[in-house]
Amino acid sequence: MSAGPTGQDTARPGILDRLLGLFSEVRAGEGRRAFLMLLNVFLILVAYYIIKTVREPLILGTEVPGFLQALGIRSAAEVKTFAAAGQALVLMAFVPAYGWLSSRVSRMKLIVSVTLFFVANILAFAVAVHADLAFVGVVFYIWVGFFSLSIIAQFWSYGNDIYTKEAGNRLFPIIGLGATAGSPVGAWVAERLFHAHISPHLMLYLAAALLALTLIIYLAVNQGGRDRAGATDAPVLEEPLGRGNAFGLVFANHYILLIAVLLIMLNVVNTVGEYILSNLVVTHAAELAATDSTFDPGAYIGAFYGSYFFWVNVIAVLLQAFVASRLVKRFGLAGVLFALPIIALGAYGFVALGATLVIVRWAKTAENSTDYSLMNTAKQLLWLRTTREEKYKAKQAVDSFFVRLGDLFAAFVVFAGTAWLALDASGFALVNLGFVAIWLVLAWAVVKRNRQLAS
Repeated sequence: MSAGPTGQDTARPGILDRLLGLFSEVRAGEGRRAFLMLLNVFLILVAYYIIKTVREPLILGTEVPGFLQALGIRSAAEVKTFAAAGQALVLMAFVPAYGWLSSRVSRMKLIVSVTLFFVANILAFAVAVHADLAFVGVVFYIWVGFFSLSIIAQFWSYGNDIYTKEAGNRLFPIIGLGATAGSPVGAWVAERLFHAHISPHLMLYLAAALLALTLIIYLAVNQGGRDRAGATDAPVLEEPLGRGNAFGLVFANHYILLIAVLLIMLNVVNTVGEYILSNLVVTHAAELAATDSTFDPGAYIGAFYGSYFFWVNVIAVLLQAFVASRLVKRFGLAGVLFALPIIALGAYGFVALGATLVIVRWAKTAENSTDYSLMNTAKQLLWLRTTREEKYKAKQAVDSFFVRLGDLFAAFVVFAGTAWLALDASGFALVNLGFVAIWLVLAWAVVKRNRQLAS
């Protein structure tokens, strides 16, 4: 045996250590906890992608209310984009509530309480969808927008809490495999269920069960204590956090504020791109329905997005497994942080030249697969240099509210582009190219500040 980093003898690598070591450096004893974390985020993402795929035909099949038509909103794709405003409003209430709770309960009580809250929400929506309540698609879309960000932000807050920076740099790309693998599995399951004509409310019951299962894994990780190697995770701290305000923590730290602005810009680009794709999909479905009275637009849209999400995430898994850890090892944070804006620059360049449904689909596939793998790794690495309170409270604010601010700004861009400028898909792609240029400057500033914090 050889001496470990803390002077203790290190054990021989186990099966999980060697298996996960195929993707990044894993030291003896680290594999069990990393695998449980990987499995946990895998189940979270499977549940989310079932929910996300159910969401699409519900929102895109929504009839535009008369008062929205009077404001110039004509299509369900535009309603989908403008629903970001509702998500931001909900998050303005949720983020402070999350911070209040985290200051009063232990880490595990926080995680259990928030997870059970979302499970109850899913069950309530399953009942509402089954009852075909009016405007359930819009309300559900708003809810999914803050659920997805909040539940995943909480997972990575926990990961940042139990791992040191050195261990996180090595193990986060591996744990991230759970997210990138769970996404295509969830999309594939949803696509199969849609093809089998399984009712959406039954799919939501399945998602709720999977999310509840993650609590068992959280408890297993938490009870496992320190990894056998003894040097990879930070002290296990169960006491409640300080009484700092989540938004106050963001504005008090220049580095975190830069992260927030960068994510706003990322989501502006992504949301405008999603509008381009959604609008083309809805238009194509309407054209097919006009020529075939038996054609089901809802089933077509659901199947299209199931297939689209599947391929986005298959590519994301490959990038996460074979590229993410190598970029981090070779270039550090910059390697994974700059990848997405560079890909987006090329993707929207192609769309600007010819915005057919096929071109937009594969441009968005390239963008989103990079977002869900390399950029997702970068977003988690950014928080390893922050305090414990910032990891939970400020991260929850940034990863949910500020991300949705980006959606809100994107909604204004879409409104201005459709109502005032009459932009087509190529025109919106040109607008996105300008935002990508700003995004690249912000990425450079974040990397510079991160390096200053390391010195």
